[in-house]
Order: sequence, then structure tokens, then C-alpha cells
Amino acid sequence: MDTALPDTPSASPAPSAPLQPVSFTEALRFWLKLGFISFGGPAGQIAIMHTELVERRRWISEKRFLHALNFCMLLPGPEAQQLATYIGWLMHRTRGGIVAGALFVLPSLFILVALSWIYLRFGNVPAVAGIFYGIKPAVTVLVLHAAHRIGSRALKNRWMWGIAAAAFIAIFAFDTPFPAIVLAAGLIGHFGARWAPGVFAPGGGHGNAGQSYGPALIDDDTPTPPHARFSRRHLVKILAAGLGLWLLAMGVLIATQGLQGTLTQMGWFFTKAALLTFGGAYAVLPYVYQGAVEQHQWLSGAQMIDGLALGETTPGPLIMVVAFVGFVGGWLKEVLGPDSLFLAGALAATAVTFFTFLPSFIFILAGGPAIEATHGKLGFTAPLSAITAAVVGVILNLALFFAYHVLWPRGFGGHFDAISALIAVAAAVALFRFKLGVMPLLGACAAIGLTVTLLLPVLR
Repeated sequence: MDTALPDTPSASPAPSAPLQPVSFTEALRFWLKLGFISFGGPAGQIAIMHTELVERRRWISEKRFLHALNFCMLLPGPEAQQLATYIGWLMHRTRGGIVAGALFVLPSLFILVALSWIYLRFGNVPAVAGIFYGIKPAVTVLVLHAAHRIGSRALKNRWMWGIAAAAFIAIFAFDTPFPAIVLAAGLIGHFGARWAPGVFAPGGGHGNAGQSYGPALIDDDTPTPPHARFSRRHLVKILAAGLGLWLLAMGVLIATQGLQGTLTQMGWFFTKAALLTFGGAYAVLPYVYQGAVEQHQWLSGAQMIDGLALGETTPGPLIMVVAFVGFVGGWLKEVLGPDSLFLAGALAATAVTFFTFLPSFIFILAGGPAIEATHGKLGFTAPLSAITAAVVGVILNLALFFAYHVLWPRGFGGHFDAISALIAVAAAVALFRFKLGVMPLLGACAAIGLTVTLLLPVLR
């Protein structure tokens, strides 16, 4: 995984002031605020939570925070959203987990629905088209940077390099489905660890591990609260509720849309995607591309790049790009008829978000009690290490796919877009050499694209 705890600003231990219990209302206000400020991808979002919850508010200790993070990193799905769900559940039972996880996602959903409507309604306006013209090369570089960032942590030996190379060849040359690559890598890690455990040992670490910020409400030695203790009854109850919600939602779609209806197919497809998001959002994007663009044709490859650009500029998990996919697919397929395009898009975006994030809530609420009983003794990391190595090759293939669409917008038989290439090179230098943040990078590239688009007709 690419998400180790980033270095946060150094802070001296807080004074030993008595800590007051946190009410559900106070926690709700914080989770709502977090949903609107959670920019920067998983690393940035986890850093924000660490600063606020561990250092400043002292709701949870460093050790317990990292323990929860380690569990979330082993799961498919967005680890930052799952971490918020875990801490919310630990503090205020099931309702706390649901509120924390939902508020991490809902602001992004509302923002993306609005931006998706603007994109489809006004995307051909020169000013809007110019902004996206400049952003697309930057998005290509961001995907390449993600491959580099994950690879620098995951590819610790020649065996991991070999897995990454094999994954790249499998998806690039043979168009192997992403789930098959994940399964193969997991099996390699599982069996390979038996004869060479050191090869698959996870590397890296958490930069601030072991640092103390003073006593916390949920401290290192705080007993596990009664609701967080493992019981078979609780496990069965959560699994039954989660499966029941999924069956209810899928049943409504089948009854109203039919088995082959667009919304039904979206529900089934994004349920599978939710279970395959090992390695973060960038890892699952190739699978979403294969299904949404090539198989179901809910949107085009160029629109997929635009959606990723919008996802990068909004708060919340990057995997929320699926809401854009849903909105565009619902709009273009006219799932509610030609006179209700916005409602069709909004409904599809909401449905896609529900099916994508439902498994994450089930994982946390069902698995949390078992993890609370193990404090730091998480095993079975070898398959995850191998999957993460394979993810590097898959993301590199995605970067090449984006580069092809950006630099040769009409295919290799068309013209080479030299201006897009220059923007991409400048973005790469800014990102790799000068460590420019995502938002300033996208803003600068958008400004360049807008300027170029408005000036070209004048110069001609």
C-alpha cells in the first residue's frame, strides 16, 4: 500500500489537562468538517486525522490510531474513510461509525454531482474545455507519480519487481482482467511466503510511531469498550444487516430496471470493484476503465480522464471518481428518460456510491471487534505485499493509457499534441522535482490550458 502515515508537523506533548468525554454531537461536527477539508488523497487525509485526533484533540492515542490504520490498510477500499469509520465506531458505537464514514463521503458526492452536471452541460464552452485541456496532462503525471510513490515502498527486491513487471505485461499486452491479476498476485504472496518469508515482508513504517502527545481519551491501556468486544452474535447481526441492505437495494433496481438495466449493472459492477480496491483508488481505476469504458460504455476514455481530474480537485476519497462515472453513465444512458437527465445522473451517482462504500462499513463494523482483541498482531500480510507490487505495474499501464489519449487525442494516426506534452513535462518537473501539491499543480495547469485555448484562435 502507498499510505504510510505521513510526517505531520512536530508537536510537543500537550499539557496534562483533564480530558472531557466527547459527546456524539461534538464528534458529528468534527466528522462533518473533515468531510469538507479532506483533500490530498489518503496520505493527506490520514495526516489531517492524525493532527486533529491524536495531537490536538487527543481523542485517541498514537498506538491505537496506528493499530486501526494497519487494519484498514489490509482491507480493500479507501483506508482513510475506513479509518474514520473505525474511530467513530470505537468512540460512539455503530451509529458513530456510520456517521463518521458517511460524512467522509457525502460532501464529495454532492460536490461531484454538481461538477458533473456543469461538465456535461457546459463542457463544450471554450473556457471550460480549456481548463480541462490543461488539467488532463497533469492528471497523467499524477497517475505516473502514484506508480512511483507506491513502487518506492513496495518494490523492495527483484521478486517484487518481477511481480510488477508481470502484472504490467498481463494487462498491457494481454488485457488480463484486473481481478485475475489481484488473485494471481495474492496466491504468489501466500505460497511464496512459505519458502521465502523475507521476500514478502512489508517494508516502510510510520514516521511518527512511538511519539507521545500526552494522555488520550482512548489511550494505549484503555480497556476495549463493551460494544467493541468480539461476539458471534454481533458479527452475524452486522453481516446480516449489510447483506440485507445490499439485497434490498439490488432488488429495487432489478424490479424497476430489470437485470440488464443500467443501474442494476452499475450496482453489480461497483460491488465487485469495492472488493478489489487493494492498493488504493489508483489501483482499481484500470478495472473501472475496463468495465465502465470498454465493456458497458457508460462513458468514453477521455471522459474518464476528466472525471479523475474532478476527483482530484474535490475532498473525500479519490475513489469517489466512481460518482462521476455513475453520473455520466446515468445521463448518457437516459435511465429516467430524455426529460430527466440531471435526476438520472444524480440517481446513478448515488447508487454507485452506495454500492462502492457499503462493503467498507461492513468490514469495519464486523471486523473491528476482532481487531480490537489483537492489538498489533495482524498477520497474513504476504498476499497484500504481492498484490501491492502488482498494483504498481497496473498503475503504470493506466498512466500510459492516459498519456496516449492526451498526447494523441485522435489516435496514433492523428497529430501529436505538443502543447499537452509540454504541460505534462512541466507538471512532472513540478511534482517530482519541486514536490508541488496536487491542488496548486492542477490550478496552474488549468490556468495554462485556459490561456492556450483562448489565445490560439487569436494567434491563428
